[in-house]
Amino acid sequence: MAGGIIPHFQNDQGHAAIEIGVKEFMCVGATSPYDHPHVFLDMGADDEKVCPYCSTLYRYNAALAADVTIPAGCAYIYRAA
Repeated sequence: MAGGIIPHFQNDQGHAAIEIGVKEFMCVGATSPYDHPHVFLDMGADDEKVCPYCSTLYRYNAALAADVTIPAGCAYIYRAA
């Protein structure tokens, strides 16, 4: 994804697993002020990755666009103050 925008995901609802359509992404935990350090994660050849901060399991789903998640609503949208 060099040169592209890295999607960010959050888990406000505490889902055990989130399906995403990318293998390189950022996990923010929950939305501010409950977020953790925004960590870059790369699945590499695997189809799953666990965030070391919040333990959310991310699963790759090639059928999803980069900004779509299952369950819905886990794509992090930055909002300026």
